[in-house]
Amino acid sequence: QVQLVESGGGLVQPGGSLRLSCATSGFTFSSYRMSWYRQAPGKERELVAAITSTGDTTTYVHSVKGRFVISRDNAKNTVYLQMNSLKPEDTAVYYCNVRSVTGAYWGQGTQVTVSS
Repeated sequence: QVQLVESGGGLVQPGGSLRLSCATSGFTFSSYRMSWYRQAPGKERELVAAITSTGDTTTYVHSVKGRFVISRDNAKNTVYLQMNSLKPEDTAVYYCNVRSVTGAYWGQGTQVTVSS
């Protein structure tokens, strides 16, 4: 079965950095676009970044452009989100996502809190 397991969240001060990882199994990772979403308290889940199956194209929500970098390692079946210059408004639960032929799958999420 498809499994997505996020890690790397935590508490960080404004201006700090975190690197999220999403380890996957149960599907042909190298064939699928991968995405990171986030959901802050009281807000809808939003798409933060996405990367094509080969990694040659990435997209970002405007609010994180120039600060976040999505990448993937197809040999390790893992997608990453490097988050720099973090702001309090980046506080949220971050989820990785894949949409395969059998449906959309989500991890359990990892909490990111940006606070002094």
